[in-house]
Amino acid sequence: MIPIAFIRAHGRLLGFGLVMAFSSSFGQTFFISLFGGEIRAEFGLTNGEFGALYSIGTLASAALLVFGGRLIDRWPLALFAGAVLLGLALGCLALSAAESAAAVAVAVFGLRFFGQGLTSHASLTAMARYFDRERGRAVAIAALGYPLGEAMFPPLVVALLTGMAWRMVWVGAAAVLVLAALPVTIRLLKGHGARDAALKAAGPERAGSATLGQVLRDRHFWHLVPALLAPSFISTGIVFHQVHVAATKGWPMTLIAGSFSLYALANVGSVMAAGVLVDRYSARRLVAFFLAPLLLACLTLASSDAAYVAPAFFALLGAGAGFTTAILGTLWAELYGVAHLGAIRAFAQAAMVFSTGLAPAILGFLIDAGIGIEAIALGCALYCVGASALAARALSDHTDPFDR
Repeated sequence: MIPIAFIRAHGRLLGFGLVMAFSSSFGQTFFISLFGGEIRAEFGLTNGEFGALYSIGTLASAALLVFGGRLIDRWPLALFAGAVLLGLALGCLALSAAESAAAVAVAVFGLRFFGQGLTSHASLTAMARYFDRERGRAVAIAALGYPLGEAMFPPLVVALLTGMAWRMVWVGAAAVLVLAALPVTIRLLKGHGARDAALKAAGPERAGSATLGQVLRDRHFWHLVPALLAPSFISTGIVFHQVHVAATKGWPMTLIAGSFSLYALANVGSVMAAGVLVDRYSARRLVAFFLAPLLLACLTLASSDAAYVAPAFFALLGAGAGFTTAILGTLWAELYGVAHLGAIRAFAQAAMVFSTGLAPAILGFLIDAGIGIEAIALGCALYCVGASALAARALSDHTDPFDR
């Protein structure tokens, strides 16, 4: 359990992390995909064409994230967060005003870069940088913003679209960011400069860090990359093709929609549990096991067409998302320190965003080639086993495998 005293003592900073994670919803796949039908109809796009535009915008955002993410190491946190939220609001307005397919791709780039990318980056980087012994708990509390958005926005958007033009919903999203998220964030970070000063005064043993260049020259880091990419690639790829999955399994879409509630609940429970475990055992000891729920999810999807498989799959997928957030959200700070944490996390985040851009296309190609979803799920399960083995090897070479 997370002590109430911990929340009271650090409520403002924890609140900042939660608000930023929640605000990232406007750039996440689950939110943008709610408008897929309206956007395709407006611009005469097929599913494949819209998917291609989405991938282009996402891959471009991943390329720029490596450079934009490191600014959190140089700018005051309030300035960085404010600029990111304003950029995300502009992305919302750009989509609301799009008049061509090319403009949609540009808007998607803005939403993915500022939303899924930098807003999430600000949330988790701040938690990992400014907490030490309670780092896992801090990441877990901030990460509650993700399932909160996943639970709140889909029914709200569906309801709004029954009586409102889809473009106006995006205008409303921009208003929420500028009129609510931005002022709340600035208020929560009032006096944050003192916290930065205390971090620097803690000395090199607390603030010291490997640079991104040193990290990229470390072979152990590259052993961790396959595990880093697995959750984003597999989850995005399968969820993006959920209509196909439902059709081949003989499941009604109402069953899929209802199963997302279990995803959110499992996400909350697992991220809180993983946060406590990280503080007790450290992320480096747990990283070899964090893909276990995702592995079980893939095996479950491949096992049967029975109706119970859908909620079980999404519950395990949610549990995997929670473990991923808590463990990867703290791992880089444990291994490499916090002085250059923004640059290091930006590279890792960019790799994950890049994989989410490739996943729909790659899985779509496999589906078009006649490969069944069961075979795809089994392949994903085997990938999880191999990636976990590489991660375990990376962390077993030395007491401190990332010698700097």
